[in-house]
Parts: sequence; C-alpha cells; structure tokens
Amino acid sequence: MQTVVTAAELTAAIDEERDLPGCAGLKVAFVPTMGALHDGHLSLVRKAREWADLVVVSIFVNPLQFGAGEDFDKYPRTLEADAALLEAAGADLLFAPTVEVIYPEAAELGVAAGIEAARAKAKLNPALQSGAVGETFEGAARPGHFDGMLAVVARLFELVNPDFAVFGAKDAQQLFLIKRMAAKAFPDLHIIEAPIVRETSGLAMSSRNRYLDETALLVAGQLSKALQVGKAAAETLGAKPSLAVNAARARLDGVPEAKLDYLALVDPSSFEQIDDSFTGRALMLIAAVVGNTRLIDNLTIDFQEPFA
Repeated sequence: MQTVVTAAELTAAIDEERDLPGCAGLKVAFVPTMGALHDGHLSLVRKAREWADLVVVSIFVNPLQFGAGEDFDKYPRTLEADAALLEAAGADLLFAPTVEVIYPEAAELGVAAGIEAARAKAKLNPALQSGAVGETFEGAARPGHFDGMLAVVARLFELVNPDFAVFGAKDAQQLFLIKRMAAKAFPDLHIIEAPIVRETSGLAMSSRNRYLDETALLVAGQLSKALQVGKAAAETLGAKPSLAVNAARARLDGVPEAKLDYLALVDPSSFEQIDDSFTGRALMLIAAVVGNTRLIDNLTIDFQEPFA
C-alpha cells in the first residue's frame, strides 16, 4: 500500500494505476475517514473492494466539523497503526493530507484564518448546505457540524475523483446529507452504504468508544438494546410509532448513566420525524452521553397496520 500526502501525489498515484496495461477502465472506490480505525472502518474497505479495482482511503481529522469545546484536539491520531490496518485489509492507497492540502486557504493565511476562510467559502455553495435537516438531531447538538462535514467530503471527492464512495450506516444523518449533496454536485458518483458493525455487546463501533472505560462500555451497550426493544414492540407486538419510541425509552429509564439526548423515528427518505399514521420502513435514532462521550446509533423498523 502506498501513502501519499499532497494532491499531486494522489493524482499521480491514481493515474499510474490507470496507465497500467489492461487498466483503462479502472474503477476507484473511496473510503474517507478521520483515522483511529476499528473493524467498522475496515469493513468499509472490504465493501469498497467489492465495487472497484483501486481502493483509496483518506485519513484527515477535519477541523471544520468540530465545534467549540468538542474533542478536535484530543481526537485520536494513530496514523502508523491505521496504515498497518489498512494494508492488511487490502487498501491500495492511503491519502493522509495536511490541513493546507485540503484547505488551500490555510497555506495562504495560516491555519486558523485559513479554516475560517474555507468555512466562509463553503457557505457560498448551495450544495454544501445541510439546511433544515442539518439543524436537527446531531445538528442541533453540534451546530455547524454537518456543513463542515459536507465541505470536507466534497473537497475529498474533488481530489480523489472516485467512481464509488463508501460510508457506514451508523452515521445515518451524515449519510443522508452526503447522498443529497452528491446527487447535486457529483451526479456520476455512486454512494455505497455499508451496514453497522457492532461489538459483541451490540454497541455500534466508533472511534470514540476508546474513550470509554470498562464500566462505561457496559452502559453504552444499552443503547442498542433500547433500539431492539423498540423494534420488537413494532414488528412483534404491532405497536404504532409513538409506542415503539416509548418502549425503547423505557428500556433506558433504568440506566441513568446514559444521558439521553434524543430518541426518535424518522422517514429515511426525508429524515423528517414520523407520526402514528406512518407505515413502512422507518429509522429509529438514538444519541446519549456516557461519561463524557457522545454516542449515536440507529436501527431500521418496519411499521405495518393494523397497529395493536
């Protein structure tokens, strides 16, 4: 596996692969990450390999998507270990850019001023606006997060120019917004959704799980169990949406260590909350803080009339 840092090195490495005999129609799949890799990330690499000849993975901790008081400075940076994991998983090319490569404004103005200039520039592009969806759920808790995320993903798409991009289903709101942005700004790009990978406890894998001690990990595992209770209420007992939410919420009532932020059902096609008239496949979302760590998860639930 080759590692590159600059945009020129990235382009040259991909072009070199395309110039090999028999590779004129080479397909590129891209997996953007912030590093601190775990088995969930590696499953994205394996999914990418199913779709393409060349798998490119990026590692970049994006300052635009972290708000004041969030964990940008302490976010785990484990590039050497991540590179070894990616090579073992079958990635072909690791793109590990600096802030100045992603946001050229930082090279001209300095990092702090350049980041703000990049943020202002992104606000001028309608395709990079998360809109009303980006102000709900995770967006309500982390103002500006999704606009910053869309800015870096679009920039990475420009640099890599992939045929496919693979994202995990755990970050459901993020995935919805990326699909919408790509449809507008990168219509030839196919977004591939990969399923959530879980610990044996049911906890969705996340880089932030490493912040949790043994006791907190046990508490965090209750989030997925609450989702399963909601799913069973709907699909086994015939509960309508509001009762399914109540059942899931009741499962967490006895877990005060998990400070619930939201528990809601949305229509995956619009990311708008549903009411009790809804039938079909919905997405139950949950976010909670365990210790000092914010965790999210989701689960699909099918609602069919008649309700119990």
